[in-house]
Amino acid sequence: MSAKRSSAGQAAPVFAALGDETRLRIVTRLSTAGPMSISRITRDAAVARRGVTRQAVTKHLHVLAHAGLARSSHVGRESVWEFQPGPLDDARKCLEGISAQWDAALDRLKLFVEN
Repeated sequence: MSAKRSSAGQAAPVFAALGDETRLRIVTRLSTAGPMSISRITRDAAVARRGVTRQAVTKHLHVLAHAGLARSSHVGRESVWEFQPGPLDDARKCLEGISAQWDAALDRLKLFVEN
């Protein structure tokens, strides 16, 4: 398997997880506000305004965890979730690779058309 395919394969769960608006809002809040409990995420204006239940927030957090974008720890009786930037950085690198491929293809096309 090539490095490009491996990179895309690793990034795919990240793209899938961030393809949902609620999960994207949760990641944004965790990355700016820091670790948060499920109840605090549920009460957060960006999430609460959409009428997302605590149970739905929990499911969204598990999808984010599966993609490596969030992890939980227990503080007393509550689960506290925090953002994990590593997979997002890997996905960004994957997109940069795709962008470089397109730039090279467009440069070749330009040379072909001009000649």
